[in-house]
Amino acid sequence: MILELQKMKIHGKRQVPLKVFYNGNMVGDYYADIIVEDRVIIELKAAEALREEHEAQLLNYLRATSIEYGLLLNFGKRPQIKRKVWTNIYLGESR
Repeated sequence: MILELQKMKIHGKRQVPLKVFYNGNMVGDYYADIIVEDRVIIELKAAEALREEHEAQLLNYLRATSIEYGLLLNFGKRPQIKRKVWTNIYLGESR
């Protein structure tokens, strides 16, 4: 996927660490599969089908960043794509 983005001159980063904060304290890290142009998180799966846990994972990544758009791509038995939007009303506050 990252090679295809590069061919199209689109900047993407792989396995991007995302810090998770709770009440101003860092409590852990997530790793987003791909972040495109610092605007979209792409989470890649190879599962029989997408499940609620996959969607929750992507939403957690969006919550942990200032990124509002996410794509969940499943390359399993039945290819699937889900789009998620998270409008973070706390963008101006420290995390």
